[in-house]
Amino acid sequence: MNKQQFWELIAAARDQVINPHESESVAREATSLLAVRPAEEIVAAQQVLWDLMAESYTNPLWAAAYVINGGCSDDGFDYFRSWLIAQGREVFDRVVADPDALAELPVVQASVADGLDLEGEDVLGIAWDAHVTATGDQLPADAFTIRYPQLDPAWAFDFDDSDEMARRLPRLAALYLD
Repeated sequence: MNKQQFWELIAAARDQVINPHESESVAREATSLLAVRPAEEIVAAQQVLWDLMAESYTNPLWAAAYVINGGCSDDGFDYFRSWLIAQGREVFDRVVADPDALAELPVVQASVADGLDLEGEDVLGIAWDAHVTATGDQLPADAFTIRYPQLDPAWAFDFDDSDEMARRLPRLAALYLD
């Protein structure tokens, strides 16, 4: 499975669920769709997932997650990025390029009104769960590698500094910090 095929899997899962913004439902459906594929595709999907996690490992996105979720630990950032993957390729690409664009998404705007955190831990288990379902075995220990890029030192500031957040992520700050 390559990146394009992975995004097609996510799109197919989103098409099958009642609310495609609920990452748990998308993860469950993607797992079902992936579980009927050959084991080598399932293993390859795990690498693609973690490649996307590495691609989205940036300070600006972490700052956005911090604003949206009222704080963001290392694990919290993993769960936020996996939620982002469940939103589909178009949203993922747009937001990785411009994290402040999150403020324009209806699901983000609704989360403000409802006071909900945006996280999708279940997405991290799509390939794992599909592999167990398909083969009865856990994913091989060497199913993926991850190399996170260096974080941008220009974004090494206190994310609790609301003035700096408003300067760097003005649309999100207007939603969450005003």
